[in-house]
Amino acid sequence: MEDYLCEAISQACSECHLDGGCCFEARPPLSQERIKILLENGVAEDAMEFAGYRRLRLKQDGFCVLFHDGKCSIHSIKPETCVAGPFTFDIKEGVLQIFLKRESICPLVRFLKANKKAYDGLFETSVEKIMHLVKSVPAAEMEEILKIEEPETDLVAQIKLQD
Repeated sequence: MEDYLCEAISQACSECHLDGGCCFEARPPLSQERIKILLENGVAEDAMEFAGYRRLRLKQDGFCVLFHDGKCSIHSIKPETCVAGPFTFDIKEGVLQIFLKRESICPLVRFLKANKKAYDGLFETSVEKIMHLVKSVPAAEMEEILKIEEPETDLVAQIKLQD
């Protein structure tokens, strides 16, 4: 995605009225590759846990363990689902379903809907990151991840997965 679009999206995120809303009660799944990247970049092993799937822990206040001073402390290496932002996913009968959270959940959605280039750029990046996660997480862990409810979302794409 082009640098100016990344900056515009980051600006829209920083203006979130939810004070880090996407980081509250967030337990992003971690592929083994992402765990390695996090560890190599100084993230402590105890920042991660296994509870049906490998994920980041929450702090006592309910925010992601890597959320500090109102922002992500590992922004450049954050997990795939964090990069995907307001896009989320499910898998039904071999089809990857991509959903977009509603504006009531994520104020960035308003910006994306008003800027087709930003929407298309983030959508493409999100699908790429989600596909990578889906392919790299063990099936049993993916089953647990797919149990997570994502309310207030709208289906925006369906992609047949290769067998």
